[in-house]
Amino acid sequence: MTLLLDGNSLTTRDVLQVARTNLKAGLGSSARKRMKESRKWVDKAIRQHDAVYGVTTGFGAFQNVSIPPENLRKVQRNMILSHCAGVGEPFPEEVVRAMMLLRANALAKGFSGIRVSTVERLLAMLNAGIHPVVPSQGSVGASGDLAPLSHVAAALIGEGEVTYRGRTMSSRTALRKAGISPVVLEAKEGIALNNGTQAMTAVGVLALHEAEVLADMADLAVSLTLEAIKGKSAPFHPSVHRIRPHAGQAKSAANIRSMIRGSHLVDVGDIDTMDILQDSYAVRCAPQVHGASRDAMSHVRKVLETEINSATDNPLIFVRENSAFSAGNFHGQPVALVMDFLSLAVAELGNISERRTAKLMDKNHNAGLPAFLARNPGLDSGLMIAQYTAAALVSENKVLIHPASGDSIPTSANQEDHVSMGTISARHAARVVENVRHVLAIELLCATRAMEYREDRPGFGSQRAAATIRRIVPPKDGDDELTSSIRLVAHAIKDEAIGLTQKGLRKK
Repeated sequence: MTLLLDGNSLTTRDVLQVARTNLKAGLGSSARKRMKESRKWVDKAIRQHDAVYGVTTGFGAFQNVSIPPENLRKVQRNMILSHCAGVGEPFPEEVVRAMMLLRANALAKGFSGIRVSTVERLLAMLNAGIHPVVPSQGSVGASGDLAPLSHVAAALIGEGEVTYRGRTMSSRTALRKAGISPVVLEAKEGIALNNGTQAMTAVGVLALHEAEVLADMADLAVSLTLEAIKGKSAPFHPSVHRIRPHAGQAKSAANIRSMIRGSHLVDVGDIDTMDILQDSYAVRCAPQVHGASRDAMSHVRKVLETEINSATDNPLIFVRENSAFSAGNFHGQPVALVMDFLSLAVAELGNISERRTAKLMDKNHNAGLPAFLARNPGLDSGLMIAQYTAAALVSENKVLIHPASGDSIPTSANQEDHVSMGTISARHAARVVENVRHVLAIELLCATRAMEYREDRPGFGSQRAAATIRRIVPPKDGDDELTSSIRLVAHAIKDEAIGLTQKGLRKK
């Protein structure tokens, strides 16, 4: 099966499948037609010696420097190589694959003046599993992701490093092994390849999917904690959420009700706890908190679904108007803002989860369970330090949720005097997601351990989830190192192997 790109109908699920599986991508016929028309316009402008930014002129602050015809190829190559200035750890391969797909889809819209053959070569690299090594730092998200996309484009012309069949090697070597010829860039093609928001958007699409999985895991986790502390079901009653009809809140409450259905623990309590009429906020207000995060994610999804089918380079070629418009579609502000929003939404799932874990540890608030859920309190420390780890992660998130989109710093001799920092926002969101995945893994471990002290039967959904967790991490008689257990559960969450899973992609 081949995913055919037309520039207009790509979905986030498509992006996930290409990023994480071997699904191949190609150009649809409508895209080819539009691309050929815009390329003809560029060729005509060159023949007529028209002044077109980035085609017959320099870039950025060099916009008024005219480029003679004999140097049009060279200036495009120079621009790509000079913009390969990224630093830091490389993006994961799945992010790079998403970047390549998204850039090809934007070019397929037919407003970029790039040759069909050039985009076909980019997709051939993607389909062959040739992944450019793209440093994750260095983009301010203004003329798009100039440095990251230049590293992708450099691999296309046979420069820089790539990973191929599990090894890092020069792009030229990998292309030769795969039988793909390096591209010789023509006028307009370099700037078409590196002007755009595809690095931040690629990170964003993957982070959003994982965030949506975490929203389900948060509902599952609070259900297990509710069972463990013999909590109350009233806060999750449909009538409560009918009169404050936020969609996310209703969804979370419904998930929790489904999990605890048939429980002999919820609404029971023992003699010492019957006077407790209300559970603490971290349990009782979970639908409201989790639901607000869900609603935030819905907004993020709407923005990203628009962005992945947008033309984001400069200048844009409008054949019908017979014009090349120098404009600002490359500016990453729409993505930057929602990536900061996503960070905040996911961080809140972690904040409230850590409070539930702390409640399970505290013998004064865990409905008669042993302190720190230790098998032999005093001799054993139980899960005490797992809560420390959760606390450390949510504290780190409080730094990461500082909005990168609230910053700007001028570049290109003040020509590019307002920038989005969108790729920083996206990278922070991805880190928050990773942290919260581990925070929720800790709550799941602690709640599952706590339920083992209860003799009565939990709800049907809770029982299945706890059994799944125990297959991943079998119970232990006494203390043992916890890192591997936390890691195993976190991996299972990422692989969507526990309880409430999205209907979306399951990683292979």
